[in-house]
Amino acid sequence: MTKYRIERAPAPGWMRILIPLLAIPVTFLLTSVIILLDGANPFTTYYHFLVSPLAGRVSAIEVFVKSTPLLLTGAAVAFAFKGGYWNIGAEGQLYAGAIAATFVGTVLLDVPPIIGIPAMVIGGFAGGLLWALPSAILKVKLGVDEVVTTLLMNSIVLNVTSFLLNGPWRNPVSMWPQSPEISAGTVFPQLIPRSRLHFGIIIAVIVILIIWFVISRTSFGLKMRAIGLSKEGARFAGIKVNKTMLIVALVSGGIAGLAGAGEVAGIHFHLIDAISDGLGYSGITIATLGGLHPLGVGISALFIGLIDTGAQTVSRVLGVPVYLGDVVQSTLLLVTLSLFVLQNFRIRRVN
Repeated sequence: MTKYRIERAPAPGWMRILIPLLAIPVTFLLTSVIILLDGANPFTTYYHFLVSPLAGRVSAIEVFVKSTPLLLTGAAVAFAFKGGYWNIGAEGQLYAGAIAATFVGTVLLDVPPIIGIPAMVIGGFAGGLLWALPSAILKVKLGVDEVVTTLLMNSIVLNVTSFLLNGPWRNPVSMWPQSPEISAGTVFPQLIPRSRLHFGIIIAVIVILIIWFVISRTSFGLKMRAIGLSKEGARFAGIKVNKTMLIVALVSGGIAGLAGAGEVAGIHFHLIDAISDGLGYSGITIATLGGLHPLGVGISALFIGLIDTGAQTVSRVLGVPVYLGDVVQSTLLLVTLSLFVLQNFRIRRVN
C-alpha cells in the first residue's frame, strides 16, 4: 500500500517570487463565491475592479492617490518585518504622524512652502517615530511582545485623536469634530491640476528607494536582515541586536507617520477621525504580498490602490457593497500567508 508523508523541505528561491503571482488568482477564485452569492457576475465584477479604474483619466489618477499612503505604510511594515520587528502598529503611527503634522500646520502661520512643507514632513515622521518608541523600548529592554504592544497603541491613539477633535481642536463655529485648517504654506502642492494627486507620492517613492538602498547596500541593512533571519545567530555573530531593532522600529514608525502627514497636508488639510480607513493594516497585506522587498511593496501598493478604487466603481455600477474591496484584501493576505507557509513543506511518497 502506497503511503505519503508530509515533511519539511526548503523551497527554491524562485518560489517566493511565484507565490504573490499565484495568490492573486487564488484570491479572486475564492471571492468569486461571495460575488455569486450577491447575485453578480464575477467576470464583470473583476473587470470593474481591475480594468475600469485605468480606463479613465480621473479614476486612473485616483489609483495613484489611494496608493500614496499605502506605499508608505507598506514600506514601514516591510522595513520592520525585514529587521525581525513585528510592527502591527502602522495604523496608530499614521494617526500620530497626522496629529503631529496638524499641530505643525496650525502653528506655522504665514510661512513659505519651502519652510512649511519640510516642517510637515519632519513633523509627520517625528510623530510616528515617537508613537513607536514605547513599544520598541518595551521590546528591547523587557522582551515584551511587540505584536501586542503595537496593536494596543493603535487603540490608544484613536482615543487621543477623538479627545483632540472633540476638545481643544473642535471647530468652534460648526462644532464639527475636526481640527482647524492647516496654513497654506504647509499644504502639499498638487502634481496634476484639478486632481488630488499631491507631493506625497514623490515622498513615498523616495522613501521606497531609500529603504531599498539601506536594506540592500549598507552594513546596517545586512545586520537587520541577519536579525530577521535569526536573532540568536545575529547575536552570536556580534551584531548588537537590541540597538539595531530599536532603530528599525523607530524608522518604521516614522515612515508610517509620513503617511499621516500626507493625508493631512495633501488630501484633507485638517485632522478628522477617519483620516485612515485601515491604511496601516493594509500595509501588512502590501508588505507580505511584496515579499518584504521595496520593489515588491511598490507594486503591491499600486495593486491594492487599484482594488480600493475599483471597489467604488463596482459598488456604483453593479450595486455590490463597497466592502468587497476589504474582503478581497483580507483574503489576499490569508492566501499569501498560507502559500508562504506551505512552501516549506512537501508531500513525499513512501514505498
